[in-house]
Amino acid sequence: MSSEAKPKKRFHIKTTIILGLFALGIYAAFIGPSILKPISPVVVLPPEETGLEVFGFPITNTIAATLLTDILLIILAIFAYRHYRRSEEAPKGLLNAFEAIVEFLWNTVQGSAGKWAKRIFPIVATIFLLIFTANMVKLVPGFESIGRIKQVHEGTGYAPVALLHIGDFTLWTIDKGHPVEAEAHGEEHATATEEHAAEGAPCTACEVVPFLRGTATDINFPFALAVTTVLLTQVFGVWAQGPKYFEKFFQFKQLVNGGIFGMINFGVGLLEVVLEFAKILSFGFRLFGNIFAGALLLSIVGALTAVAVPAGLYLFEVFFGVIQAYVFFLLATIFLSGATVAHGHEEHH
Repeated sequence: MSSEAKPKKRFHIKTTIILGLFALGIYAAFIGPSILKPISPVVVLPPEETGLEVFGFPITNTIAATLLTDILLIILAIFAYRHYRRSEEAPKGLLNAFEAIVEFLWNTVQGSAGKWAKRIFPIVATIFLLIFTANMVKLVPGFESIGRIKQVHEGTGYAPVALLHIGDFTLWTIDKGHPVEAEAHGEEHATATEEHAAEGAPCTACEVVPFLRGTATDINFPFALAVTTVLLTQVFGVWAQGPKYFEKFFQFKQLVNGGIFGMINFGVGLLEVVLEFAKILSFGFRLFGNIFAGALLLSIVGALTAVAVPAGLYLFEVFFGVIQAYVFFLLATIFLSGATVAHGHEEHH
């Protein structure tokens, strides 16, 4: 008599966690109390103050996110430096991914810049890692949804609700089920506010100002990188070619000796000056527009669907975050390496 051993059923902990979180999301968004329901974000272009100051300088949520990104990159660089200095073993995990990214960036710069690659690489690689890390960090849950609540002066806010009391500290949230008009507090709104806001609430019609907000959603960040890149393009041009670099902008010899075609070439040179400023606009608005639109889409769709669709959108956000960082890096590499080549496609030695 033969018997076949029945395979043991395996307990899939990861599947259980995913299904549990899915069920928790459904409960919070559609079944549970209204304070758990997601609220559509307030669309604001300028960065918002977090209430913190350093030497009298207000820290906005985008500055805080930039500082966090810088700290993460510095910590990663320190770990990588210590590993390569003390160990000859191949890196593992995060350091392995970091090495693969840096190697890919180096090959790209070397193929474009040639002998200038060692000088150009630190600049463009830093730009890529800064944009890439900033785009990935902003996808952490709670990044743009945890903050302080303040009074809404126009439009509709929500009633505040006290969640937790620890001594003199009170943790507040806002209730999607009880909207409050900022300009007209009627009896109905006042009653709802009294029921759902404890004494000492910081506001009556409230909105959330996040402590951290995507760095590239602040137009100052992409334009600062754009201006820096274009200025460094001129620096590398003068470094490689000397004063002759400016001949492509101001072709006075062509104007004097070139006749009608010399006048045309002189006009083309002036257009090159305009194109340098156009690079700033192209750089800045491309990065800002894509990242801001992606963050807005993710927040709005997350407030409408709440459970399944945002997870898929996160994958698109990761993809677009990588692509935008790489496009900025690639254009910066092309502009900087192109500035080292003499006008007329002859390298100046």
